[in-house]
Amino acid sequence: MNTYDRHLLREWLQILGLVLAAMIGLLLVQVLYDDFRMLNDLGAKGADFWMYLLVTLPGFLAIVLPVALLISLLYVLGKLHRANEFIALRAAGIGILRITAPVWLIGVAACGLTWYLNASVVPWSVEASRSLRDTLAFRQQSETLPEDRIGAATSVAFDNRPAQRMWFINRYSQFTQKAYGVTVSELDSERREERRIVAEEAAYDRERQGWLFMDGQELVFNPATGEMIEPRPFFRRFVPHYSEDPRLMLIIDRKASELSFFELRRLVNYYAADANPKGLVYAVRYFGLIADTFGPLIVIAMAVPFAVSGVRVNPAGGVSKSIGLFFLYYLLMNLATSLAAKQVLDPAVAAWLPNFGMAGIALWLFARLR
Repeated sequence: MNTYDRHLLREWLQILGLVLAAMIGLLLVQVLYDDFRMLNDLGAKGADFWMYLLVTLPGFLAIVLPVALLISLLYVLGKLHRANEFIALRAAGIGILRITAPVWLIGVAACGLTWYLNASVVPWSVEASRSLRDTLAFRQQSETLPEDRIGAATSVAFDNRPAQRMWFINRYSQFTQKAYGVTVSELDSERREERRIVAEEAAYDRERQGWLFMDGQELVFNPATGEMIEPRPFFRRFVPHYSEDPRLMLIIDRKASELSFFELRRLVNYYAADANPKGLVYAVRYFGLIADTFGPLIVIAMAVPFAVSGVRVNPAGGVSKSIGLFFLYYLLMNLATSLAAKQVLDPAVAAWLPNFGMAGIALWLFARLR
């Protein structure tokens, strides 16, 4: 760390902090605008609003970090370029990589931070904010609805192809953690029904990892003819090999953007079992979160040649450049997602395509710089 390194870091980190604060403030306004009425309708109190903001905002950090890095770098490096500091350093025989070495080191640290956010903080934020909304909804519904209808999801269907079981649940209450009107069909290798369990209620036992069925009967069928052989009524029956988690059943068909990293992974594995094309969108989102880990380095690789080779004008012009670059990034992302949904590209390739495109632009800019 020489005098110039400290000077560069001091100038950059000040602007980076201001940009992060400004963007987080804008996101705070967006959250209030989008969710204030919803929370108010659910009867949220002052403490509920503050808690919702505290658990929601961390989920945006991984999104704003690359944007803040790009805007602050273009601003600061453009400012130094306009002051002829880069010209003086390069005239002294110092290369671009050494001039920007502190920036690259911060970029590596930002990659680690992005991975931590995507793998830990953001999933917690997504699931905690959803849990808080559900809790408020349960509290409001408890005033008018019976217990078994609070937080109820209706017509839940789940096809567990690896285990050859099909589930249909008339109603699942997230408040009581019980299913009502449950039908489970066990199929043979040719997808013909061999056995069916029909029960008034059922609950998943997480400790024993099985389902407890109540007030129902087991129906045995002849797979060849489809005729019922015999009914076997029961009052309570625990089935240990039924390991389907209701949390997975309830997130099927949700938007990919509404799911956490771990929920996406569960859906990707579920749809991959039978090569279901419905899982492609979730796979692109899942692999995209992994690819975003290297976003800070790609952002720096674009910002450095942009700023060093640019015309010495007002550094605020870097903001307009950053808008154009991120517009191009989202065009590539939407194109890749569309190609993956049409099964033209593998989801992993589609997820990395925007990063590859921006990295290609960065390499081209560096080649011109040399």
